[in-house]
Amino acid sequence: ARLLLWSPEASSSSRGANASSPRRPSSPRPPALPGYSSLTPAPSFTRWSARRTKRSLTYTYPQFSCPKMQAKLCVRFLQLILGVQLYSPDRPVVDTAEVFLWLMAVGTVLCASYWSAWSAREAVTEQEKLLKDGHEVSLTVEGGGSSGIVDINVISAMMFVVVASCFLIMLYKLMSAWFIDLLVVIFCIGGVEGLQTCLVAILSRWFTSAAGSFVKVPFFGAISYLTMAVSPFCVVFAVLWAIYRQFPYAWIAQDILGIALIVTVIQIVRVPNLKVGSVLLSCAFLYDIFWVFVSKSLFHESVMIAVARGDNTDEDGVPMLLKIPRMFDPWGGYSIIGFGDILLPGLVVAFAMRYDWAGKKSLRCGYFLWSASAYGTGLLITYVALNLMDGHGQPALLYIVPFTLGTLMSLGWKRGELRNLWFKGEPERVCTHQGYLQMAKPPPAAAAHDD
Repeated sequence: ARLLLWSPEASSSSRGANASSPRRPSSPRPPALPGYSSLTPAPSFTRWSARRTKRSLTYTYPQFSCPKMQAKLCVRFLQLILGVQLYSPDRPVVDTAEVFLWLMAVGTVLCASYWSAWSAREAVTEQEKLLKDGHEVSLTVEGGGSSGIVDINVISAMMFVVVASCFLIMLYKLMSAWFIDLLVVIFCIGGVEGLQTCLVAILSRWFTSAAGSFVKVPFFGAISYLTMAVSPFCVVFAVLWAIYRQFPYAWIAQDILGIALIVTVIQIVRVPNLKVGSVLLSCAFLYDIFWVFVSKSLFHESVMIAVARGDNTDEDGVPMLLKIPRMFDPWGGYSIIGFGDILLPGLVVAFAMRYDWAGKKSLRCGYFLWSASAYGTGLLITYVALNLMDGHGQPALLYIVPFTLGTLMSLGWKRGELRNLWFKGEPERVCTHQGYLQMAKPPPAAAAHDD
């Protein structure tokens, strides 16, 4: 609740006073409140004044926010000397911040999925050229077949819960100013790498010569000239955000770095089949529910929400999230979404798009359109639940995972491709490179004759 304080006696007596010549005391201070060692208003309400009238000294206090129980104590304490009124403005049903945050999350998943599928198709095209020219290469275009691509398996998907839980507990127990600074450094390193990768991939379409020319750099190996030209900008961008992250519009730079990092990770890390994707999202589903809801009974507060808010620090929260200020909310604050709520479902949506491109499926007959729509619907339901629960934090994966996995499995079962999706992760197709392989290898009879 918010308190509005005034003095009825002073306000009635000051009507006949000369308002043009108020006098301010040298150092007037408001009285102490019970349960507060000091009262520090919000930055936008730091001005307070005092004026002396014929009958009393009138203090003009700022508005300040406090829990309702503390507000009731303040009312009882101040009711004899001041007029006190509780002021609790209503939140808007839908804030524009939630709309833009939804667009950012869905747009990030779409862009990352397209890039992942495009990279996989480029790898297949390159392999086809090598086979046609008679080079002996592997036909497997999976994790090890593409440079810099990592395929996760069932074990690593299950280990996600253990590693993520340990990291979350460490954040919760060590949350302080110095630990936030450490997280900022780690985030800047990842953000620089992600922003550099995205910019190089985009600019290489226009600056082909710079992207194809390399120079050896100590400790880094061969680096293209385009990467060397882009890297200083990315480093300066991240450093400026780290220095001025408390500024009102610093969230824009944080979101840019975060989106670039998420897109890069989805392009590098891949789900090979629906089995691995289901294990990953199921573990994330249980992880999110436990640390948002169940952890309250063990730690007397929601660990996930406490870490996201950045409790015990002067920050608005950990940097590993996307956020937009609630511009039309009288209470202020930010609408936020964690990286995991975009990254983990995005891996499965990207798998669906790679599957469609490999099978040359149309948008309507494929799986990408429906899985992406399911992700957007699940995220939309999350915001509906958030408003119904009066702003209390909600585990987004509680709504996203059933929509995304349920849609993929239902479509796969209906089309008779669920087994293929679950185990192989690629559509059935006839290999067109058998002729190339026959030309690349000598016949067995000829080989025996040569011996």
